[in-house]
This record gives sequence, C-alpha cells and structure tokens, in this order.
Amino acid sequence: MPSKSIFLTGAASGIGRETARLFARRGWDVGLHDVDERGLQAIADEIGAGAHARVLDVSDYDACRAAVAAFEQRFGRMDVLFNCAGVMSMGPFDAVAWRDHRRTVDVNIMGVLNGIHASLDLLKKTPGAHIVSMSSASALYGVPDLATYSASKFFVRGLTEALDLELEKDGIVVTDLMPLWVNTPLLASQQHHAGSLDTVDRIRARLEPAEVAELVFRAAHRRRTHWVPGGLLKSLRLVSSLFPFLNRPVMRWLSRR
Repeated sequence: MPSKSIFLTGAASGIGRETARLFARRGWDVGLHDVDERGLQAIADEIGAGAHARVLDVSDYDACRAAVAAFEQRFGRMDVLFNCAGVMSMGPFDAVAWRDHRRTVDVNIMGVLNGIHASLDLLKKTPGAHIVSMSSASALYGVPDLATYSASKFFVRGLTEALDLELEKDGIVVTDLMPLWVNTPLLASQQHHAGSLDTVDRIRARLEPAEVAELVFRAAHRRRTHWVPGGLLKSLRLVSSLFPFLNRPVMRWLSRR
C-alpha cells in the first residue's frame, strides 16, 4: 500500500507547521505549501524524505493547479487537502486598510475555493479522501473588530456544509475546524487586540497549534462536518442553538473591554 499523503497550505508556521510535523511523524507523505520560502524550507528539511515543498500563493488559481499537479506527480494521491493558509487584520472596520480587507478575501475565501477546485480531480481518484479547512469560532456569530475575517470564516462554514453533501457521492468527506483563538504567529503579529481576544486570555482559553494539529488528524479519519474544540466553545455553541436570541448579548459580553 502506498503511503497516505496530505497537501497543506500555510505550512511554514503555526497550525500548518505543527500539522505537517504530526502527519510526518505518523508516516504520511507531506506536501508543504506557503508564501514564506524560508519557513517552508526549514520545515521541509526537518521532515526530510517524506516532504515535498513548493512556494504557493493560494490566491493564485493557476499556481494552485500547478502545485497540485506537482504533488500528484510526486505522490500519486491526495488523502487529505488541508486548507490552512489564512490572514487576519484585527481592528475596527474603518481602521483596517482596504488592501487588508481585500487580502483577507483573497486568501481566506478565494484561497480555499482555489485549493478545493484545483484538487478535486485528484481527491476523487483517492479512496476515502478528506477536505479539511480552517474555519473559526468567528463563523458562529459575527465578531466585532474582525468583521471581514469573521465573514470569511462564515464562507468556509457554508462551503463546507454544501460540499460535504455534494461530494458524498464521490466518497469525499468535507469538514472544517472552528477553534477559538490559537497561539500562532498570525495572532502575535496583530497590533490591535479585539475584545474577544482579551476575554479569552482572561479565562485562559487559548489553544496551542499542536492541539489543533491533533484535531486535524482526527478530522482526517472520521466523518463530521464541524469540529469545535474546547468546553467553553461547545457550551457557547449549545446555548446559541437552543437560545438564538442570546447570540447578540453573548457576543457583546465576549467582545467587551
């Protein structure tokens, strides 16, 4: 039997890097993709023979198609597509530069669309394939100071639900991850802190990238549309579904300063 393989975007740091390490340790071949060439090469060198690294901007559809073709030539199959690449610009809507709003759409929305569309033929040829995408707890209710980012994760949630039904006939499981804040370089780089981040820090509910990587591995082996880690978030989601009129006051509480 050939080794299983995973195609990762955003592989040079944070959740993507920890996921690459985890899958490689468990015997998978790993396709590493990121715009950060230096970080990409570092994780490729660390993993060794089972790694295939390629610089990729996920907002470029033609580049995604070329990356998938190179991945198929190397490994011949794609058991998991992990759409992990993402960007974030925290701050009041009118204080965030237009180019940053646009980049959020290009990477977080178009990047996921490009990755799935470019990979679909290979996924269909791979028995039991999974598509796993990074969504967010911000896909449960719109988050102040993260309006465009939150909207992009609503997109991922909707796309996931639709494609999980649509691609079921092809044997492909489509799923997403909806964590609260994760301790990544992306988060550390933010100059403005949303109120919801401060609340999560006060109750010490941040996740680590390695914890999310474990969740990716579980998602790659099971059928579940949404993965919601952490007791706090599961409780909030339950309250939200049972008492939807509480969504707004709960988000106001989470976002308070």
